Amino acid sequence: MYLKKYWLLLSLAALISPAYADVLVILPESGAMARAGDSIKRGYLSAYTASGSKEKIIFVDSAKSSIEQIFKTKVNKKTRLVVGPLARSEIETVMKLKPKIPVLGLNDVNMQADNVWQFSLAKQHDAVALNKLLEKDQINKLLILRQAGTESATELFMMALMSESRTNIEVISQLPKKLAKKTGLLLLGDHQWMEQLGPLPKQNIYATPLSIEQGKHIPNGLRFCDTPALYNGQWADLIEAYKEQPENMAFQRLLAFGGDAWTISQQFLSSPDKQFSFVGRTGAIDVKAGIINRQPFCYEQQKNGIHSLK
Repeated sequence: MYLKKYWLLLSLAALISPAYADVLVILPESGAMARAGDSIKRGYLSAYTASGSKEKIIFVDSAKSSIEQIFKTKVNKKTRLVVGPLARSEIETVMKLKPKIPVLGLNDVNMQADNVWQFSLAKQHDAVALNKLLEKDQINKLLILRQAGTESATELFMMALMSESRTNIEVISQLPKKLAKKTGLLLLGDHQWMEQLGPLPKQNIYATPLSIEQGKHIPNGLRFCDTPALYNGQWADLIEAYKEQPENMAFQRLLAFGGDAWTISQQFLSSPDKQFSFVGRTGAIDVKAGIINRQPFCYEQQKNGIHSLK
């Protein structure tokens, strides 16, 4: 009952639609991407409500209207910021429209355009964070054991890791019993697969968020980089939102992503030069020269729990 009341209060902020919007949020509320859109929306609204902001927000379902139609009918002289869309193809469409007001796209594409920023949970960000951790750990050779059938899900991560890394990388087919000095092992697969591997080397073992599931065993010594809001309770605005979808950490990351999207929105509305940085729910956020960089935080599973690696 409390959760329903909590969500009802959040929804009222969006349902009481003003005659105009300071912020127009474009997300899929129906169709194949509806669940992802809903998680981002709830995270966005939670952070918005907690901030006490008086900015007027309207949400628009990108699955029911074209981007061109949304911009034509919903964006007006009083609109100060557009947040979204989520689909890459739709962000590319926004770029072609050459918007005159700032747009915070919620994905990344292989192009840039004036007035369009790209904020995402890109696998490339995870790869950069892991590479920095490997350098800090003085790993000069990285063995990668990859779960069969997950190649498409991990391809972007692999490409980013190899392009950014100074470490010698070798893909292997069997779990090594021991690791040589300054050699690391990256397990690239889901949690169930990782559990079936059996005993792991005692140190220098790494994983990605794909291997981490809430409430499931994490091997001692495993190091990984992920969304910080999942591992500490400092973001009060997300605590109740997490309770609604505790079964899937992927959607919890989207809740945190939505919260950071609001923080960026708030900064955009108050910072004319669009240059700022902050420690966010999804990592360290840095906005400069039209680019948004996000660096996840890194952690290690120890006997007494998950510890942050400073």
